[in-house]
Amino acid sequence: MACQMVYHSGNCLNTKKPFARACRLCIESCPHQAISEYRQLDTKHCTECGACMAVCPSDGFVDRMMDKLHDYLMETQEIVLNCPQAIPGGFEISCLGILSRDGWMTLMLLAKEKPVTIITGVCAKCEDRQACAASVQNFKQVHADWPEHAVVRIQVRPDEEAEEPEPKVGPPMSDVPHLKMTGWRQRGRAKIVEWLPNLAADETTPIPKYRQWLIEVLAKTLEEKIPFRALFVADSCTSCGVCAAICPQGALQKREEMNLTPEDPTKEDRIALLRLILEPQKCVQCGRCVEICRSNALSFRTKRLSHRLLTGKILIQEGGPKYCSKCGKRIFDDSELCLVCSTSVPESSDFFSAP
Repeated sequence: MACQMVYHSGNCLNTKKPFARACRLCIESCPHQAISEYRQLDTKHCTECGACMAVCPSDGFVDRMMDKLHDYLMETQEIVLNCPQAIPGGFEISCLGILSRDGWMTLMLLAKEKPVTIITGVCAKCEDRQACAASVQNFKQVHADWPEHAVVRIQVRPDEEAEEPEPKVGPPMSDVPHLKMTGWRQRGRAKIVEWLPNLAADETTPIPKYRQWLIEVLAKTLEEKIPFRALFVADSCTSCGVCAAICPQGALQKREEMNLTPEDPTKEDRIALLRLILEPQKCVQCGRCVEICRSNALSFRTKRLSHRLLTGKILIQEGGPKYCSKCGKRIFDDSELCLVCSTSVPESSDFFSAP
Protein backbone atom coordinates (compact mmCIF):
# COMPACT_ATOMS: atom_id res chain seq x y z
CA MET A 1 0.00 0.00 0.00
CA ALA A 2 1.33 3.44 -0.90
CA CYS A 3 2.44 5.76 1.89
CA GLN A 4 -0.07 8.51 2.61
CA MET A 5 2.53 11.20 3.33
CA VAL A 6 3.85 13.11 0.32
CA TYR A 7 6.70 15.62 0.20
CA HIS A 8 5.98 18.75 -1.85
CA SER A 9 9.41 20.22 -2.59
CA GLY A 10 7.89 23.38 -4.05
CA ASN A 11 6.25 24.15 -0.70
CA CYS A 12 9.37 23.62 1.41
CA LEU A 13 10.76 26.88 2.82
CA ASN A 14 14.27 25.76 1.94
CA THR A 15 13.25 25.51 -1.70
CA LYS A 16 11.26 28.74 -1.81
CA LYS A 17 14.13 30.86 -0.51
CA PRO A 18 17.50 29.54 0.75
CA PHE A 19 18.49 30.58 4.26
CA ALA A 20 21.70 30.30 6.24
CA ARG A 21 20.06 27.99 8.76
CA ALA A 22 17.89 25.58 6.83
CA CYS A 23 14.57 24.45 8.28
CA ARG A 24 14.79 20.92 9.72
CA LEU A 25 11.54 20.74 11.68
CA CYS A 26 10.24 17.72 9.80
CA ILE A 27 13.48 15.78 10.30
CA GLU A 28 13.80 16.67 13.97
CA SER A 29 10.16 16.00 14.82
CA CYS A 30 9.86 12.59 13.13
CA PRO A 31 9.66 10.09 16.03
CA HIS A 32 10.71 7.21 13.75
CA GLN A 33 13.63 8.92 11.95
CA ALA A 34 11.98 8.19 8.62
CA ILE A 35 13.01 11.44 6.89
CA SER A 36 16.49 11.88 5.42
CA GLU A 37 18.47 15.09 5.15
CA TYR A 38 17.23 15.37 1.56
CA ARG A 39 13.57 15.03 2.70
CA GLN A 40 13.31 11.51 1.31
CA LEU A 41 10.72 9.43 3.15
CA ASP A 42 11.58 5.90 4.24
CA THR A 43 8.24 4.15 3.81
CA LYS A 44 9.44 1.14 5.82
CA HIS A 45 9.77 3.25 8.96
CA CYS A 46 7.06 5.85 8.32
CA THR A 47 3.87 5.19 10.32
CA GLU A 48 1.99 8.14 8.76
CA CYS A 49 1.64 9.75 12.19
CA GLY A 50 1.58 13.21 10.61
CA ALA A 51 4.13 14.79 12.95
CA CYS A 52 6.11 16.15 9.99
CA MET A 53 2.93 17.58 8.53
CA ALA A 54 1.86 19.30 11.77
CA VAL A 55 5.21 21.02 12.36
CA CYS A 56 5.91 22.00 8.74
CA PRO A 57 4.76 25.63 8.41
CA SER A 58 4.32 25.55 4.63
CA ASP A 59 2.87 22.14 3.60
CA GLY A 60 6.21 20.56 2.75
CA PHE A 61 4.75 17.25 3.95
CA VAL A 62 1.03 16.64 3.38
CA ASP A 63 -1.27 13.65 3.78
CA ARG A 64 -2.69 12.59 0.40
CA MET A 65 -6.16 12.37 1.98
CA MET A 66 -6.25 16.07 2.86
CA ASP A 67 -8.61 17.04 0.03
CA LYS A 68 -11.06 14.29 1.02
CA LEU A 69 -10.81 15.35 4.66
CA HIS A 70 -11.63 18.92 3.65
CA ASP A 71 -14.73 17.82 1.76
CA TYR A 72 -15.87 15.69 4.69
CA LEU A 73 -15.45 18.53 7.20
CA MET A 74 -17.33 21.01 5.04
CA GLU A 75 -20.14 18.71 3.79
CA THR A 76 -21.10 16.47 6.70
CA GLN A 77 -23.67 17.56 9.28
CA GLU A 78 -21.79 16.06 12.22
CA ILE A 79 -18.01 15.67 12.24
CA VAL A 80 -16.55 12.49 13.70
CA LEU A 81 -12.84 11.80 13.25
CA ASN A 82 -11.18 8.63 14.48
CA CYS A 83 -7.61 7.39 14.49
CA PRO A 84 -6.74 3.83 13.33
CA GLN A 85 -6.48 2.63 16.95
CA ALA A 86 -10.03 3.73 17.82
CA ILE A 87 -13.49 2.38 17.10
CA PRO A 88 -14.51 3.52 13.59
CA GLY A 89 -17.02 6.32 13.82
CA GLY A 90 -16.63 8.61 10.87
CA PHE A 91 -13.63 9.76 8.84
CA GLU A 92 -10.42 7.95 9.73
CA ILE A 93 -7.33 10.15 10.03
CA SER A 94 -3.85 8.70 10.26
CA CYS A 95 -3.27 10.15 13.73
CA LEU A 96 -4.21 13.09 15.92
CA GLY A 97 -0.70 14.30 15.14
CA ILE A 98 -1.75 15.72 11.76
CA LEU A 99 -3.59 18.62 13.46
CA SER A 100 -1.55 21.81 13.53
CA ARG A 101 -2.59 25.03 15.27
CA ASP A 102 -4.59 26.13 12.22
CA GLY A 103 -6.15 22.68 12.00
CA TRP A 104 -7.39 22.85 15.60
CA MET A 105 -8.79 26.35 15.10
CA THR A 106 -10.62 25.19 11.98
CA LEU A 107 -12.32 22.42 13.99
CA MET A 108 -13.18 24.89 16.75
CA LEU A 109 -14.83 27.24 14.29
CA LEU A 110 -16.76 24.37 12.72
CA ALA A 111 -17.86 23.28 16.20
CA LYS A 112 -19.91 26.48 16.45
CA GLU A 113 -22.25 25.25 13.73
CA LYS A 114 -22.18 21.44 14.12
CA PRO A 115 -20.94 18.83 16.61
CA VAL A 116 -17.27 17.87 16.33
CA THR A 117 -15.98 14.69 17.97
CA ILE A 118 -12.55 13.07 17.83
CA ILE A 119 -12.29 9.40 18.83
CA THR A 120 -8.86 8.05 19.74
CA GLY A 121 -7.34 4.88 21.06
CA VAL A 122 -5.09 4.75 24.10
CA CYS A 123 -2.36 7.10 22.88
CA ALA A 124 0.05 6.08 25.65
CA LYS A 125 0.16 2.56 24.15
CA CYS A 126 0.54 3.75 20.56
CA GLU A 127 3.85 3.94 18.72
CA ASP A 128 2.83 7.38 17.47
CA ARG A 129 2.31 8.86 20.94
CA GLN A 130 4.97 11.54 20.36
CA ALA A 131 3.05 12.90 17.39
CA CYS A 132 -0.18 12.84 19.39
CA ALA A 133 1.51 14.65 22.28
CA ALA A 134 2.72 17.40 19.91
CA SER A 135 -0.82 17.83 18.58
CA VAL A 136 -2.24 18.02 22.11
CA GLN A 137 0.32 20.72 22.86
CA ASN A 138 -0.97 22.68 19.85
CA PHE A 139 -4.49 22.32 21.24
CA LYS A 140 -3.40 23.59 24.67
CA GLN A 141 -1.76 26.65 23.14
CA VAL A 142 -4.88 27.50 21.14
CA HIS A 143 -7.06 26.95 24.20
CA ALA A 144 -4.88 29.27 26.29
CA ASP A 145 -5.13 32.00 23.62
CA TRP A 146 -8.81 31.38 22.89
CA PRO A 147 -10.51 29.98 26.02
CA GLU A 148 -14.04 30.79 24.82
CA HIS A 149 -13.81 28.62 21.69
CA ALA A 150 -16.53 26.10 20.86
CA VAL A 151 -16.20 22.65 22.39
CA VAL A 152 -14.45 19.88 20.45
CA ARG A 153 -15.23 16.58 22.14
CA ILE A 154 -12.43 14.02 22.45
CA GLN A 155 -13.30 10.42 23.38
CA VAL A 156 -10.89 7.59 24.14
CA ARG A 157 -12.43 4.41 22.72
CA PRO A 158 -9.89 1.75 21.74
CA ASP A 159 -10.84 -0.61 18.94
CA GLU A 160 -10.24 -3.70 21.09
CA GLU A 161 -13.27 -2.96 23.29
CA ALA A 162 -16.04 -5.51 23.13
CA GLU A 163 -18.88 -3.10 22.45
CA GLU A 164 -20.23 -2.72 18.96
CA PRO A 165 -18.90 0.17 16.87
CA GLU A 166 -21.21 3.12 16.43
CA PRO A 167 -22.70 3.72 12.98
CA LYS A 168 -21.03 6.34 10.82
CA VAL A 169 -22.31 9.85 11.27
CA GLY A 170 -23.23 11.82 8.19
CA PRO A 171 -23.33 10.69 4.58
CA PRO A 172 -21.04 7.93 3.32
CA MET A 173 -17.84 9.21 1.76
CA SER A 174 -19.03 8.16 -1.69
CA ASP A 175 -22.12 10.39 -1.29
CA VAL A 176 -20.15 13.57 -0.66
CA PRO A 177 -20.47 15.53 -3.93
CA HIS A 178 -16.85 16.64 -4.14
CA LEU A 179 -15.55 13.08 -3.72
CA LYS A 180 -17.32 11.54 -6.70
CA MET A 181 -15.14 10.54 -9.62
CA THR A 182 -17.51 11.04 -12.52
CA GLY A 183 -15.16 10.52 -15.45
CA TRP A 184 -12.58 7.95 -16.48
CA ARG A 185 -9.85 10.62 -16.48
CA GLN A 186 -10.45 11.43 -12.80
CA ARG A 187 -10.63 7.79 -11.81
CA GLY A 188 -7.50 6.99 -13.80
CA ARG A 189 -5.51 9.83 -12.27
CA ALA A 190 -6.59 8.81 -8.74
CA LYS A 191 -5.43 5.25 -9.36
CA ILE A 192 -2.09 6.38 -10.79
CA VAL A 193 -1.49 8.67 -7.83
CA GLU A 194 -2.30 5.77 -5.53
CA TRP A 195 0.32 3.62 -7.23
CA LEU A 196 2.91 6.35 -7.69
CA PRO A 197 2.35 8.98 -4.97
CA ASN A 198 5.35 11.03 -6.06
CA LEU A 199 3.38 12.16 -9.11
CA ALA A 200 1.32 14.30 -6.73
CA ALA A 201 4.41 15.87 -5.18
CA ASP A 202 4.59 18.74 -7.64
CA GLU A 203 1.70 20.62 -6.04
CA THR A 204 2.62 24.09 -4.82
CA THR A 205 0.36 26.03 -2.48
CA PRO A 206 1.40 29.60 -1.54
CA ILE A 207 -0.97 29.41 1.45
CA PRO A 208 -0.96 26.15 3.47
CA LYS A 209 -4.12 24.07 3.26
CA TYR A 210 -5.00 24.29 6.94
CA ARG A 211 -4.75 28.09 6.64
CA GLN A 212 -6.99 27.99 3.57
CA TRP A 213 -9.57 25.95 5.49
CA LEU A 214 -9.37 28.34 8.44
CA ILE A 215 -10.02 31.32 6.17
CA GLU A 216 -12.87 29.49 4.42
CA VAL A 217 -14.67 28.72 7.69
CA LEU A 218 -13.91 32.14 9.21
CA ALA A 219 -15.52 33.80 6.19
CA LYS A 220 -18.90 32.38 7.32
CA THR A 221 -18.71 34.36 10.58
CA LEU A 222 -17.23 37.73 9.65
CA GLU A 223 -17.66 39.09 13.18
CA GLU A 224 -15.60 36.27 14.72
CA LYS A 225 -12.03 37.03 15.79
CA ILE A 226 -9.43 34.32 16.25
CA PRO A 227 -6.03 34.42 18.00
CA PHE A 228 -3.26 34.81 15.47
CA ARG A 229 0.49 35.15 15.98
CA ALA A 230 1.16 38.35 14.08
CA LEU A 231 4.45 40.12 13.49
CA PHE A 232 5.17 43.10 15.75
CA VAL A 233 7.72 45.84 15.00
CA ALA A 234 9.38 47.73 17.87
CA ASP A 235 10.62 51.32 17.83
CA SER A 236 14.20 50.09 17.35
CA CYS A 237 13.43 49.20 13.71
CA THR A 238 15.88 50.85 11.31
CA SER A 239 13.63 50.34 8.24
CA CYS A 240 16.34 48.35 6.49
CA GLY A 241 13.82 46.08 4.70
CA VAL A 242 15.94 42.94 5.06
CA CYS A 243 13.03 41.09 6.70
CA ALA A 244 10.90 41.56 3.60
CA ALA A 245 13.71 40.36 1.35
CA ILE A 246 14.24 37.18 3.39
CA CYS A 247 10.57 36.18 3.79
CA PRO A 248 10.06 32.89 1.88
CA GLN A 249 6.28 33.26 1.81
CA GLY A 250 6.11 36.79 0.48
CA ALA A 251 4.09 37.72 3.56
CA LEU A 252 6.20 40.85 4.08
CA GLN A 253 6.39 43.49 1.39
CA LYS A 254 8.28 46.77 1.36
CA ARG A 255 7.16 49.92 -0.39
CA GLU A 256 9.84 52.55 -0.99
CA GLU A 257 9.53 56.23 -1.77
CA MET A 258 12.69 57.75 -3.21
CA ASN A 259 14.01 61.23 -2.47
CA LEU A 260 13.73 62.99 -5.83
CA THR A 261 15.95 65.93 -4.82
CA PRO A 262 19.04 64.55 -3.10
CA GLU A 263 21.15 67.03 -1.17
CA ASP A 264 24.35 65.69 -2.67
CA PRO A 265 24.06 64.20 -6.20
CA THR A 266 27.39 62.38 -5.72
CA LYS A 267 25.91 60.20 -2.98
CA GLU A 268 23.78 57.15 -3.62
CA ASP A 269 20.06 57.57 -4.13
CA ARG A 270 18.32 57.82 -0.81
CA ILE A 271 15.04 56.26 0.22
CA ALA A 272 12.89 58.91 1.85
CA LEU A 273 10.27 56.54 3.26
CA LEU A 274 9.93 52.78 3.61
CA ARG A 275 6.71 50.98 4.53
CA LEU A 276 6.44 47.37 5.67
CA ILE A 277 3.20 45.65 4.67
CA LEU A 278 2.16 42.35 6.28
CA GLU A 279 -0.25 39.84 4.73
CA PRO A 280 -1.17 37.65 7.73
CA GLN A 281 -2.73 34.85 5.68
CA LYS A 282 0.64 34.17 4.01
CA CYS A 283 2.71 34.33 7.21
CA VAL A 284 3.57 30.88 8.58
CA GLN A 285 5.58 32.17 11.59
CA CYS A 286 8.79 30.51 10.42
CA GLY A 287 10.76 33.14 12.36
CA ARG A 288 13.35 33.93 9.70
CA CYS A 289 12.54 37.65 9.78
CA VAL A 290 12.95 37.70 13.57
CA GLU A 291 16.25 35.84 13.35
CA ILE A 292 17.71 38.08 10.62
CA CYS A 293 16.77 41.40 12.28
CA ARG A 294 20.00 43.01 13.52
CA SER A 295 18.20 45.57 15.67
CA ASN A 296 16.03 42.91 17.37
CA ALA A 297 12.94 44.91 16.48
CA LEU A 298 10.76 42.01 15.33
CA SER A 299 8.76 39.58 17.42
CA PHE A 300 5.50 37.63 17.26
CA ARG A 301 2.55 38.60 19.42
CA THR A 302 -0.86 36.99 19.60
CA LYS A 303 -3.57 39.30 18.28
CA ARG A 304 -7.27 38.80 17.64
CA LEU A 305 -7.87 39.05 13.90
CA SER A 306 -11.12 38.98 11.96
CA HIS A 307 -11.50 37.54 8.47
CA ARG A 308 -10.98 41.00 6.97
CA LEU A 309 -7.68 41.54 8.79
CA LEU A 310 -6.45 37.98 8.29
CA THR A 311 -6.92 38.17 4.53
CA GLY A 312 -5.97 41.84 4.14
CA LYS A 313 -2.78 43.88 4.13
CA ILE A 314 -1.62 45.61 7.31
CA LEU A 315 0.87 48.48 7.60
CA ILE A 316 3.17 47.47 10.46
CA GLN A 317 6.07 49.90 10.02
CA GLU A 318 6.71 53.25 8.40
CA GLY A 319 9.99 55.11 8.58
CA GLY A 320 13.13 56.21 6.81
CA PRO A 321 16.25 54.03 6.44
CA LYS A 322 19.44 55.12 8.17
CA TYR A 323 22.52 56.41 6.38
CA CYS A 324 26.08 56.87 7.56
CA SER A 325 26.52 60.40 8.89
CA LYS A 326 30.02 60.57 7.40
CA CYS A 327 30.01 58.89 3.97
CA GLY A 328 26.26 58.77 3.34
CA LYS A 329 26.11 55.04 2.62
CA ARG A 330 23.15 53.09 3.89
CA ILE A 331 23.59 51.22 7.18
CA PHE A 332 21.54 48.33 8.48
CA ASP A 333 22.00 48.50 12.25
CA ASP A 334 21.39 50.93 15.08
CA SER A 335 24.48 53.14 14.71
CA GLU A 336 25.49 56.46 13.21
CA LEU A 337 28.45 55.26 11.13
CA CYS A 338 28.95 52.40 8.72
CA LEU A 339 31.56 49.76 9.50
CA VAL A 340 34.22 51.38 7.31
CA CYS A 341 33.80 54.84 8.80
CA SER A 342 33.57 53.56 12.37
CA THR A 343 37.00 51.94 12.01
CA SER A 344 38.55 55.05 10.45
CA VAL A 345 37.34 57.58 13.03
CA PRO A 346 39.94 57.81 15.82
CA GLU A 347 37.50 58.06 18.69
CA SER A 348 35.57 55.06 17.38
CA SER A 349 38.53 52.75 16.75
CA ASP A 350 39.33 51.83 20.35
CA PHE A 351 37.37 48.63 20.07
CA PHE A 352 39.52 47.44 17.16
CA SER A 353 42.89 48.46 18.62
CA ALA A 354 45.10 46.36 20.84
CA PRO A 355 45.12 47.21 24.57
